Amino acid sequence: MADVSSDYIATNTAFASDGNNSANAATSSDPKNVQDLTNYVQLILQQMQDKFQEMSDKITGRMDEMAKRIDDLEKNIATIMTDAGLDNIE
Repeated sequence: MADVSSDYIATNTAFASDGNNSANAATSSDPKNVQDLTNYVQLILQQMQDKFQEMSDKITGRMDEMAKRIDDLEKNIATIMTDAGLDNIE
């Protein structure tokens, strides 16, 4: 899929460097150009989705880790209070 983005960039660079026909070529509805653009957009969207999923997984993992630490902290505090004889004080 990486080929699609480089092809798209190369195609657009060729359009931009073509003196008189650059505006016509860039706005043409040539099926290949439309397909290249579609493929490029799909590639970018897939990359964004993959990155979002990766970040979401990291955040979820960190939240789970934090929840475990909080549980351990609560247990340790309860143990300390019991050892100090403060477990029945309200």
